[in-house]
Amino acid sequence: MSRRVVRQSKFRHVFGQAAKADQAYEDIRVSKVTWDSSFCAVNPKFLAIIVEAGGGGAFIVLPLAKTGRVDKNYPLVTGHTAPVLDIDWCPHNDNVIASASDDTTIMVWQIPDYTPMRNITEPIITLEGHSKRVGILSWHPTARNVLLSAGGDNVIIIWNVGTGEVLLSLDDMHPDIIHSVCWNSNGSLLATTCKDKTLRIVDPRKGQVVAERFAAHEGMRPMRAIFTRQGHIFTTGFTRMSQRELGLWDPNNFEEPVALQEMDTSNGVLLPFYDPDSSIVYLCGKGDSSIRYFEITDEPPFVHYLNTFGSKEPQRGMGFMPKRGLDVSKCEIARFYKLHERKCEPIIMTVPRKSDLFQDDLYPDTPGPEPALEADEWLSGQDAEPVLISLRDGYVPPKHRELRVTKRNILDARPPSGPRRSQSASDAPLSNTLETLLEQVKALREQVQAQEQRITALENMLCELVDGD
Repeated sequence: MSRRVVRQSKFRHVFGQAAKADQAYEDIRVSKVTWDSSFCAVNPKFLAIIVEAGGGGAFIVLPLAKTGRVDKNYPLVTGHTAPVLDIDWCPHNDNVIASASDDTTIMVWQIPDYTPMRNITEPIITLEGHSKRVGILSWHPTARNVLLSAGGDNVIIIWNVGTGEVLLSLDDMHPDIIHSVCWNSNGSLLATTCKDKTLRIVDPRKGQVVAERFAAHEGMRPMRAIFTRQGHIFTTGFTRMSQRELGLWDPNNFEEPVALQEMDTSNGVLLPFYDPDSSIVYLCGKGDSSIRYFEITDEPPFVHYLNTFGSKEPQRGMGFMPKRGLDVSKCEIARFYKLHERKCEPIIMTVPRKSDLFQDDLYPDTPGPEPALEADEWLSGQDAEPVLISLRDGYVPPKHRELRVTKRNILDARPPSGPRRSQSASDAPLSNTLETLLEQVKALREQVQAQEQRITALENMLCELVDGD
């Protein structure tokens, strides 16, 4: 009886390929801030990158199709008074993005489908509640307008962006700086890592740590943790000898790891990007020039090395496209946006297939842009899995949808639990639209005036020539 040596997997031959030079985004001054976030966020419409900015913090938002050299005067999203540390697109509205900053605030922005004439300076809402820098942002996967933030004050705040209120504040769970926070698939639990070397599973609505593991990785350098499709926790960290390490844990039995693998010696924190549809995790180290990827299965050794995509240039950050933004006709199963010092380069992961037909096994139904719950429903204890869509005919992003912020009723007898926010927050969508229209009218007037001046100058020249003859 012959023994099968090679493990059977449809993802065994996944390969990575950098996009052609004309598909990259050139001349972008990527931020030099020392912070272990990805510096890049992408969705099926836009690419957002944290950039260098004098006198405050800024990021640039480009339509995906706007490849090539980016004009040095291209409008930025500016509003923070200190560097931007993290950005995250809303999973339920492709025109809404949140930014967190060293200035202790979170700002939520509405990005128009057209290219703005000037910098976008007015957020829809500013969320103020942290006392120190805010370095982590994460939208709830299934509830509308629910945003999580974690700050240098060791506090996690969960906000209702639709009203600007604090829904929950977890302020006595972490004794030191929080390194990462991740929701599970239905947003009922959080996995957090902290400088105290403890991995925690948190039920945010009960305000309880439901499981924890001290020194999941024994090294002192930052650890990262994400939930897998099976409900396990995948972690990256360091050994006591500063070797990078990955681990897989069962939250119901934290005593022993399901898997623990040493990798290499390097200082860069490994950022894990997980695709639950294929159960592949991609590891991108800041300062590395490679992306390693592994398949997580129920068979030993549970975390199976697949391959490494290597390049010459080190990465400053990485964006990860949601599954609905991929090209299914080319069997693309992941797309990264790799940040260099002055450019952003797409990297495409593909499963080689001979047929041009839709590959059902590669593309199960995947989370779409519709929320499954309202914020109040989630807060009251309801859970719901993401609303799935089929990618058989490709994904077409819905038209521009405005995020509406509703002011809390000041006659309500309850004391305000929410943060301070700008006076114009409730009128933001309307005022933003009017302001944009006024700006466009002003710009057109300026163009008309410039043309009139040119016409006058040409008429004068003509008169002089006629007089001279």
